[in-house]
Amino acid sequence: MKKSLLAASLLALALPVSAAEYTLDPHHTHAHFFIDHFGASTNMGSFNRLSGDLQFDPAKRSGSIDVRLPLANLQTGSKEFTAHLQSADLFHAEKYPEMRFQSTRFHFAGQRPSQIDGKLTILGKTHPVRLKVDKFNCYDSPILKTQVCGADLTTTIDRTRWGMNYLVDAGISKNVRLHIQIEAGKK
Repeated sequence: MKKSLLAASLLALALPVSAAEYTLDPHHTHAHFFIDHFGASTNMGSFNRLSGDLQFDPAKRSGSIDVRLPLANLQTGSKEFTAHLQSADLFHAEKYPEMRFQSTRFHFAGQRPSQIDGKLTILGKTHPVRLKVDKFNCYDSPILKTQVCGADLTTTIDRTRWGMNYLVDAGISKNVRLHIQIEAGKK
């Protein structure tokens, strides 16, 4: 019995992931940002309960991702700081309730994605960005009871390209590091 179970487990690991569509799991999908604050510290915040879809076909070395980041789910650990970020000074959440990343091309190193080109929309403006894939893996999830693919994605953007200029002239950095972690269950 143990040998059969071990053989089945090894066979499952050896089988390649086939082309599939996935839905982002809001409990395992988050985005974080980091920005220098006057050279004294690094401010950070997170976007939780993201939504979207992933398509992945390792045989064709292709994929796509669409991630929506609701500004209502922005958190910093401080009610006041979060409210200020959501104000018209920065994200203007009342007028632009979400940010969005939509891929245009997956780049591969072997069978795994290494970079993802796409369009990032902030404040109603869309510009190209490239995400570095720091981690990527697909596995059979014992929690979701389906195949899951996940990744850690990073990039640095110049926020002024999207018109977010608040206090740049006073010394707050225009460069923002983004880290997006996703996990998506097969539909």
